[in-house]
Parts: sequence; C-alpha cells; structure tokens
Amino acid sequence: MVKVILNGASGAMGNVVADLISADPDMEVVVGVDSRADMDAAFPIMDSINKVNVAADVVIDFSSVEAADTLLDFIERKKIPAVICTTGLSEAQIDRINELSSVSPILRSANMSLGINVLSKVLAEVAPTLKKAGFDIEIVEAHHRRKLDAPSGTALLLADSINSSMHEKLDYTYDRSDRHEKRRENEIGISSVRGGTIVGDHDVIFAGEDEVISFNHRAYSRKIFANGAIAAAKFLMGKSNGLYDMSDVIK
Repeated sequence: MVKVILNGASGAMGNVVADLISADPDMEVVVGVDSRADMDAAFPIMDSINKVNVAADVVIDFSSVEAADTLLDFIERKKIPAVICTTGLSEAQIDRINELSSVSPILRSANMSLGINVLSKVLAEVAPTLKKAGFDIEIVEAHHRRKLDAPSGTALLLADSINSSMHEKLDYTYDRSDRHEKRRENEIGISSVRGGTIVGDHDVIFAGEDEVISFNHRAYSRKIFANGAIAAAKFLMGKSNGLYDMSDVIK
C-alpha cells in the first residue's frame, strides 16, 4: 500500500486525485494539505504541511507557487519522495528542486498526461528537419479563466523539447504587440488564451511555404493529469535519489 500526502487536496486537481486513489486498492491518501482545511474529505486535511506527522511514502503536489517553498522545506526535512505537478514555479524554486533531488527521488513535470509527454518526444524528432526546411514554429495554448500562469507550463515544456533538439538556438516570443517588423527566423511564438472551462488545449504549428503541419492535444478531463501523477508516485517507490520526469515513467 502506497501511502500518499496530497498537497493541494481541496483544489480541483486534488479532488480528482483523491477520487482516483480512493478506487485504487494499492494506494491511499493518509493526509491532505490545503489552506482550506475545513473541506469535507475521507481523510484528515491540515492547513500546513508542517503539521503533518503521519507516516507516508510519497507526496503528490498539485498546490500553488506560494505553497512551494514550504513543501520543499518539508521534502528536505523528511527526505520523502515527491511528485511535483505545480506549474509557474520560479527559477529559484526549480533550482532548489534540482538540489533536493540529491537527497530524495523527485519527479517534476509541467504536464502529467501520457499524450503530452509522447507529443514532446515526437516534436523533438521532427523539429530539426522541419526548421531546416524553413518552417516557422508557433505554439498556441488555451486554458480556463481561473488559470494563473501564462504561458502554460505545458507550452513551455513543448517549446523546450523543440529547442533542445535545436541545440537551444531558438528564442521564445510571447508578445509581438510592441514590434513593427516581420517574423524573426529563429523564434518560437507562444500565445495564450484564457476563458471558460477549457481544461487544456495545445497546438504546435509548423508553417512552411504552401503547407502547414499541426500537432494538437486536447485535454477533456483532469483525470488524465491525475492518472499520470498516480503512475508517477508508484514509479518513485524504490527509486534512488535523483530528478525524474514523465518520460521516465512512460518508457
């Protein structure tokens, strides 16, 4: 039985993760953490992870940037494996996660879905050929009106996958409103849409002379992210200290 601390337990993603774990005979949430500790749940909820004093095997984190530092303090203190799914983290927070992976196995990903991570691999394979042939690259992402960070962590994940295959030769352009010039050759344009209840749409467009190739991913339910986080938590059991991502899980 894998015992889970669910950080961000009362949020939209936390609720989905909790529901799926409740139906999994190999896992259980032993405690949740959320500032809204008065929410009804089948497990106790603490308003601070510092108050957690029960034995657990792994943390699944779908919380917020503001809660990240406290979580990282907890990981350092307890040396507990962690699946970190929160996006919009600062460079300093990401650097600290990298450092903490030397004392605990940590899996961090901007997107937990199988589809996105397979798409990331595909893009790394095709981008060099298409860019060499003169194709321009644009990424358009759309999310619900409540999402705080833009562009999405997933858009950056996809852009980074492309750029790594290009030996980091491309620059990211998020806004062209203050420019009066033609499109620059070595750039990836990244655009964000926010509205309604869109779970998560990502379009990667390769636009060439007289032809366009598009790669699309549509998330119709938060379950795809929750299932990925659960698979990642199981993956970390017994793993040595180090930094992992979803590409390790889907091998």
